[in-house]
Amino acid sequence: MQTNLSATDLKILKQLQSDASLTAAELASRVGLSQSPCWRRVNKLLEEGYIQKRVALLNAEKLGMDVVVFCSVNLSAHGRQSLEEFEQAVAQLPEVIECYTMTGTMDYMLKIVTRDIRHYEKFVRTFLAQMPGIQEIHSNIAVTAIKNTTALPLDTQL
Repeated sequence: MQTNLSATDLKILKQLQSDASLTAAELASRVGLSQSPCWRRVNKLLEEGYIQKRVALLNAEKLGMDVVVFCSVNLSAHGRQSLEEFEQAVAQLPEVIECYTMTGTMDYMLKIVTRDIRHYEKFVRTFLAQMPGIQEIHSNIAVTAIKNTTALPLDTQL
């Protein structure tokens, strides 16, 4: 890992990405620091952008969001304006929870979450397929989530 982070900083990040609701005292105890130095390190990690934000991870299934779709999109034009227009438009769609530019056979990969398959179909027909410049849309519906995490691999030794 090519960063200027200490082993203690990495311990703090690992704990926070596991449970961001830890109090300063709990976090300090888990990483072997007293509360004040631990809190100063957390604030420094925030200021330097290592911690982007703290959020609550919601249970999609309990909220009735049962369909996860990985959707590949190809655009008909690849000029800067076409790409920016697509990216700005897709950023406004709440069903799209992730969007990546890709190398290879597709231009973009979207992760889309909806209530059910009918909601997904309506989303595609009403919004996605209506966006200017879209040439192709290919959808792959996830059946079972084997692993779904937001935790970055901070302690890998590769």
